[in-house]
Amino acid sequence: MQHTPEQILKQYWGHNSFRTPQLQVIETILNRKDCLALLPTGGGKSVCFQVPALLLDGICLVVSPLIALMEDQIHQLKAKGISCALIHSGMGFDQIDATLDHCIYGQVKFLYLSPERIQTELFQVRLSKMKVSMVAVDEAHCISAWGYDFRPPYLKISRIREVHPDVPILALTASATEKVCADIIEKLELRNAVVHRKSFARENISFVVRSCEHKEKQLIDILRRVPGCAIVYVRSRKATAELSALLNRNQITSTFYHAGLTYTDRKKRQASWISNEMRVMVATNAFGMGIDKPDVRAVIHMDIPESLEAYYQEAGRAGRDGNKSYA
Repeated sequence: MQHTPEQILKQYWGHNSFRTPQLQVIETILNRKDCLALLPTGGGKSVCFQVPALLLDGICLVVSPLIALMEDQIHQLKAKGISCALIHSGMGFDQIDATLDHCIYGQVKFLYLSPERIQTELFQVRLSKMKVSMVAVDEAHCISAWGYDFRPPYLKISRIREVHPDVPILALTASATEKVCADIIEKLELRNAVVHRKSFARENISFVVRSCEHKEKQLIDILRRVPGCAIVYVRSRKATAELSALLNRNQITSTFYHAGLTYTDRKKRQASWISNEMRVMVATNAFGMGIDKPDVRAVIHMDIPESLEAYYQEAGRAGRDGNKSYA
């Protein structure tokens, strides 16, 4: 018997109903149509592709920008008893070869990979043998943000279409201007894309701008007044370490994160913050994408972010549990 999206949601996630517009996105994919979904940070984007993929016959390819983000989603899927796999640059040829074989001949429902992996000859050869049900491009705004300079493979994701022309593609993002939306649709070669949007308003987040002479003193005052977990964003790698040390000297447990740390170190620091061993994460914008921590009470920017969209996405990591939070 064919299950409904609601039955899948109840079975694996324990929820009785979808948030707007999750069901509309899911139905668009089940109707084999390309889709662009814009949902606020914490709006449940992963459910939009995971539910239809469990209803469709075949494997869902999930294109994602960060190993940590992919590993987090895979951990959650495996905890639900759902078969999934990941290929990334840290794996050897034999590991990737065996994983792709398993995706062709096994019962894998989700294969997570970066845009760079799509371009490899090994993947292209195996792709033609896979029964692909759909393609999900997570954090799709990266196509515009990164595709033109430091990660050009983002502009070539549509190569999947050359092998599987009729497979629906779902692009998901929490931050995209009209120009970026048009760019996503063009570069992914979405056909007659159905666009679903949800208001980006987050009523539980209080947005505050403080004018002050001593930022560090103000930061310590805020963290002492607002209890709970926090993220502090700065623009330089050096500042992450310096500010984290300052907080620790003031008995506010803190660690720091930036792209210059080793993968193992980043993972360790992230885990210490997620487990609340460390209260505050001081980081550059390399931190936070896909981090599903519901109880962040404050997100504080010490420097002006790269754009209004970047600010909104970073600030939106506060209060995913719906409780009062501050940016």
